[in-house]
Amino acid sequence: MSNLKTDFNPVDSLRDKISAGEHAAILFVCLGNICRSPAAEEVMRSQLAERGLDKLVTLDSAGLYAGHRGELPDPRMRAHAQRRGYTLTHRSRPVKTSDFEDFDLIVGMDHSNLSRLRAFAPTDEDELKVVGMIDFCRAYTHFDHVPDPYYEGAEGFEIVLDLLEDACHGLADRIAPQSN
Repeated sequence: MSNLKTDFNPVDSLRDKISAGEHAAILFVCLGNICRSPAAEEVMRSQLAERGLDKLVTLDSAGLYAGHRGELPDPRMRAHAQRRGYTLTHRSRPVKTSDFEDFDLIVGMDHSNLSRLRAFAPTDEDELKVVGMIDFCRAYTHFDHVPDPYYEGAEGFEIVLDLLEDACHGLADRIAPQSN
């Protein structure tokens, strides 16, 4: 893909759709779709519900590796998320080309995810829909990606949830209609 230069901002576009009462959709993506992206999907669902936007925004998650297709999220992520009040029931699925048509915003968890998603985008315009989860963090600004906790201990899952809560809160604030 070439680097398309434009003033298009997918987050602002998403907010404009929601402000107009139009339906919008966000896809969260990590490697296997069993830790970070299903957790992000559920954390964001909670953030949108708090703002009364859950009926206007469809959420989903997917992975760049299809080896976990159909599986529930990692039991460790489910346990850590449950302690915070999130129930992860998503079944892993791979990213599809049609996701670029179906979703207004595609949120990757790390640099590798972002690079692969941008390369996978069917058009230059679709490539612009790809953004980093970490870009929405407000408190955890010293991180440059959401790390994969799969090979980490409990602390890894906890920091991922901390980052996702921070980033989802920031993203939800950015797409919420602005009151005048």
